[in-house]
Amino acid sequence: MPASEAAHIDARGMKCPWPALRVARAMRSADAVTVEADDPVAPTELEALARQQGWEFAAKGAHLFAISRLR
Repeated sequence: MPASEAAHIDARGMKCPWPALRVARAMRSADAVTVEADDPVAPTELEALARQQGWEFAAKGAHLFAISRLR
């Protein structure tokens, strides 16, 4: 995967903490990920994970989120 391309995680149907765990694993080898997650708790969990790790978090839609390393 090119460094400029974000990894994509489809976490629809997964209950937290699974979407956050998938993001944490993907960020080991990626600079950015997008994640689709429909658990109502997911935005809060993902934002907390990003803040804890020093990453940037953005909600791109109702169930689409972007997380990236700060540059």
